[in-house]
Amino acid sequence: MVCDDIPQTVVLTDVGARTLDVLQVVRRLTGMSIWHSKVLMDQAPVVIHDGISEEAAESAVAALREAGAHADVRPQNLPGSPDSAV
Repeated sequence: MVCDDIPQTVVLTDVGARTLDVLQVVRRLTGMSIWHSKVLMDQAPVVIHDGISEEAAESAVAALREAGAHADVRPQNLPGSPDSAV
């Protein structure tokens, strides 16, 4: 069985110089408070979203990059897949 819609993960790899702009985007994407968003950003590289559609992930990464951050979309490791840790 082949799944065409593989869940995606959005990873914030670096906040960049415009931290306030990135903070606003992280807050909007996660629904977290300003304080929790800041704590999350300080842990970069960190997962912002996990298990979302490719379209939503690309949109989130575009918003983060527009704010000045470095972010990536990565396929989610599914249990039993060759890439998942044992």
